[in-house]
Amino acid sequence: MSTADDTPQPEAAATPEGEARQAPTITVDDSEVNAGYANFCRVSSTPEEMILDLGLNPNPYGAANTNIKVNQRIIMNHYTAKRLLGALGAAVQRHEGAFGVLETDVRKRVKEAGQK
Repeated sequence: MSTADDTPQPEAAATPEGEARQAPTITVDDSEVNAGYANFCRVSSTPEEMILDLGLNPNPYGAANTNIKVNQRIIMNHYTAKRLLGALGAAVQRHEGAFGVLETDVRKRVKEAGQK
C-alpha cells in the first residue's frame, strides 16, 4: 500500500546561505473520496503495519453484547501512523483550546434528569 508520505520527494535545490527554501507543493485530489462516520475504532498492528478498523456502534452507551460492523479498514506503516498521531493530537488541542476539554468517558458527560 502506497501513500503520499511514502513517495520519494525530489531533493530541494541548494540555496545560497540565508535564503529560505521553498516547501514542495502537495495537491490533494478528493474528487473520488468516500466520506463516512465512525464512533468506534479498533487499533491493531503487525511488525510492519498499523491497522485501524472503523465502524458505527449502534449503542454507544455501553450495552453488553453489542455487535459492531466495521465498514472501513485503514492500513498504514508505523511512520505514517506516528505522523497521524501528531496531526490528530494537534487538531484536538486546537479544538479544546477553542471549545473546552473533551471528556471521553460518556458516563461523565451524561446528566441525570433535572441536572444542569
